[in-house]
Amino acid sequence: MILVFGKSGQVARELGRLPTLRCLGRDEADLADPAACAAAIHAYAPRAVINAAAYTAVDKAEAEEGVAHLINAEAPGAMAEACAACGIPFVHISTDYVFNGSGAAPRTPEDATAPLNAYGRSKLAGEAKVRASGAQAVILRTSWVFSAHGRNFVTTMLALSASRDRLDVVADQIGGPTPARAIAAACHGIARAMQDDPQMAGTYHFSGAPDVSWQGFAQEIFREAGRAVTLRPVASADWPSPAARPLNSRLDCSATMHELGLARPDWRAGLAEVLAEISGKVR
Repeated sequence: MILVFGKSGQVARELGRLPTLRCLGRDEADLADPAACAAAIHAYAPRAVINAAAYTAVDKAEAEEGVAHLINAEAPGAMAEACAACGIPFVHISTDYVFNGSGAAPRTPEDATAPLNAYGRSKLAGEAKVRASGAQAVILRTSWVFSAHGRNFVTTMLALSASRDRLDVVADQIGGPTPARAIAAACHGIARAMQDDPQMAGTYHFSGAPDVSWQGFAQEIFREAGRAVTLRPVASADWPSPAARPLNSRLDCSATMHELGLARPDWRAGLAEVLAEISGKVR
């Protein structure tokens, strides 16, 4: 059995659809209580652990950095230490927000990190604690996660277009939208492979292809959904928010393909699946 922290988040919900997994919600393992998370690992005695839970309110984290750090850094650190003590693999999901987004080149796992906001700092601190734990751990950085459920760019765009036919969308942030289902499948596959390869560990990147701007992503959402919406491109500087976002969220995923055999998922195919699922829910 593989133990998953998270139950209602985008990736956790997709993991919940897979076999041989036990997903823990906040009522069973609150990440605000790192010791309880470690205790859950000892109690369930799983063959591997996946952490798919996190504090993801990027703007809110600017005012709640302590809470974000507790959930995104202290809790994963405690999980990893418990996994090290039990001698089992640990898969931890991280983010492109650990980088500052300068330039236009895709970031490799070895590139220097320099988060722009509190959320990114909390996730980077979590990575450090996982590495320091001594656990057999894979850190999987991803970007721009979307699915048919929860609050994400796809569901937000569809909700806005229900009452508006003109939208302003940021056009100078570039990255790889990533289907939550693809991330779940990758984490599951990695967790299983790590059980057979005790030396398998490291930091990897996994994001959807091809890279696109938020505006380009929105255009494809409305094209696939058959909605006539006029998009006006705007710059990040003209769309202020409490937390700064990286302009360049491109991730170099070549090592993930070479070492783990995981290709970048085509986000357009993932979008078609998500829109079909949403359409089915509406009916």
